[in-house]
Amino acid sequence: MSLTLDSHRLLGRSGLRVSPLALGTATFGTESGWGADKDEARKLFDTYVERGGNFLDTANTYTDGSSERQLGEFTRDHRESLVLATKYTTLRRPGDPNSAGSHRKSMFASVEASLRRLNTDYLDLLHLHVWDFATPVEEILRGMDDLVRQGKVLYVAISNTPAWQISRMQAIADLRGWSPLVGLQIEYNLVNRAAERDLIPMAREMGLGVTPYSPLAGGLLTGKYRRADLTATTAAPGESTRKSFNAGLGMVTERNLAIADVVKEIATELGRTPAQVGLAWTLRQPGVTAPIIGARTVEQLEGNLGALEVEFTAAQSARLDEASVIELGYPHDLLASDHIRRVTRGDLKIEARG
Repeated sequence: MSLTLDSHRLLGRSGLRVSPLALGTATFGTESGWGADKDEARKLFDTYVERGGNFLDTANTYTDGSSERQLGEFTRDHRESLVLATKYTTLRRPGDPNSAGSHRKSMFASVEASLRRLNTDYLDLLHLHVWDFATPVEEILRGMDDLVRQGKVLYVAISNTPAWQISRMQAIADLRGWSPLVGLQIEYNLVNRAAERDLIPMAREMGLGVTPYSPLAGGLLTGKYRRADLTATTAAPGESTRKSFNAGLGMVTERNLAIADVVKEIATELGRTPAQVGLAWTLRQPGVTAPIIGARTVEQLEGNLGALEVEFTAAQSARLDEASVIELGYPHDLLASDHIRRVTRGDLKIEARG
């Protein structure tokens, strides 16, 4: 069944209602080399909100702070009806070791700076952006809980962190009565399904709503890449720096292009764009609350929003799954094997929890 931006979903085990596609604002500003200028960013914001969207994602260092500053201006007349999510942990001042990381000093300073740039008294959702392998989890959780108790943050979430750390943190928060994590932001798309091994099952079990970033694999699923891009590491005249960036990262592989080919085939069958098909697949995966879409132009945004209307046949879903399938690895492949089923269940009929 088709969706609309005002077909709200609950974020994790909270009562927070969010749109099924979040608007990512890492493109608000041109400092990264491929973003939108302020006038175009305003059009992107207005288009999303006018279509019924309420979920906006940014971070403290996106486009050197321009993303938050522009959102602070754009949201001035809509603040109460919008869900503003930002992040902390990335380096804010080169050379200052305490201007980055998950620790309390970094967290509080970053939140205060984000509140000023966003021109708001509170953040709806604060993510830990990148795990730093240094800060004790109790320090992180207690700091987040203090911010919630102060009213500066309403909900807390996490991104780019090992599944075992997140599940440990959620258990500690529950036992100590601290604010639980309600969201998990991860890279997840047809090209990169690694989150299916542990992160997404953990999120479903522990009550975190999944908000995937890069649902189009950095643009690889838009149909713009060709076999000639397999060896390209620099941009040809007229090409975007983002395309050469992805090529330089090694994302343009034979496997990934083969997945993109299947996406294009199904897009042709449905009369849709490859981007809409790639987004729709992520949007409809179990455990996913709201993929984060980014755009540089209103035309791109309108095209991405068309993913809400895409419906696959069972055969088409199976083709996408088969083209992009990954090995789950140990112990998941072992536990799913016929041998383990025979030695643990035999012929017993046992219905698993939904």
